[in-house]
Amino acid sequence: MITDPLRDLPTFSDIESAARRLEGVAFHTPLLRNEALDTAIGAPVWIKPETLQRTGSFKMRGAWNRISRIPEADQAKGVVAFSSGNHAQGVAESARILGLKATIVMPSDAPQSKIASARARGAEVRLYNRNGESREAIAAEIAERTGATTIKPFDDAWIMAGQGTAGYEAGADAKAMGVHFGSVICNASGGGLLAGVALAFEEIWPYAEVYAAEPEGHDDLIRSLAAGRIVSNAPGSRSIADALMAPEPGVLPFQIHQRRVAGGFAATNDQLLDAMSFAFHHLNLVVEPGGAAALAVLLANREYFAARAPVLLVLTGANVDPEIFAQAISRPPLA
Repeated sequence: MITDPLRDLPTFSDIESAARRLEGVAFHTPLLRNEALDTAIGAPVWIKPETLQRTGSFKMRGAWNRISRIPEADQAKGVVAFSSGNHAQGVAESARILGLKATIVMPSDAPQSKIASARARGAEVRLYNRNGESREAIAAEIAERTGATTIKPFDDAWIMAGQGTAGYEAGADAKAMGVHFGSVICNASGGGLLAGVALAFEEIWPYAEVYAAEPEGHDDLIRSLAAGRIVSNAPGSRSIADALMAPEPGVLPFQIHQRRVAGGFAATNDQLLDAMSFAFHHLNLVVEPGGAAALAVLLANREYFAARAPVLLVLTGANVDPEIFAQAISRPPLA
């Protein structure tokens, strides 16, 4: 049971509680199967398309679970969050529904579509220089000045429990179909989703191996698992996967990663673009670069995961700028 969300680790019962709280708010995204993907991998693959989730990513799950728990006395002070885009959408939409003021600290180089979407949902956006300013410091100053509740993107037990409902749904749906996953591939940045999904599968299907998918140059979780401690990415490193550019794993999520994540793989920019093309041409799904990391890892490591099938693939986000999407889908899809 979560008493202090900034210190406690969530439990499976917290994920169940989050699932009840999300009923009628978040979409229960389906499990999909595709012949072209099965053929490409040589094994059965199931897709959890959080690209179809409200706000276009899984982030709505954690944001609602956290914001809807703010005590009534604090609601009038609003919320503040820092995000490159998808957490911003989830926070802005949750605050809009609940009638709360939201301020989002976003990097000035974030996709313009994500900045515009946060504003369209009623949030005030404070832009910052990713290389010269601290988003955490800016958000802390806003919270101190206004009394707003800070909604962290991953280092919060209620956020992690909310994100874990994606794994909870997938595991329950698979059991109902008689499917037992051998492996799960999930994108990771700060690691809140990965931790929540891993925690759900620890209870529902503990024999499934859980793997992280990260962009090349931002493989901090993979390196942290190998080192047995949190390590950071080199300052200034860039990737087209803007959604997966946290400098290091979250402190709370990493405790679950160490217990439950078997390892991970990194995807290059070219592999991310190829995965976006595959998703569009073969799966009829729009996926942003960060959302496609798990698919990119699967396509680049086919034999490894074919030996660990059936595979569950979590596609995490669809919020992509038109320019990079056009660049991706112009590439011939991989066979």
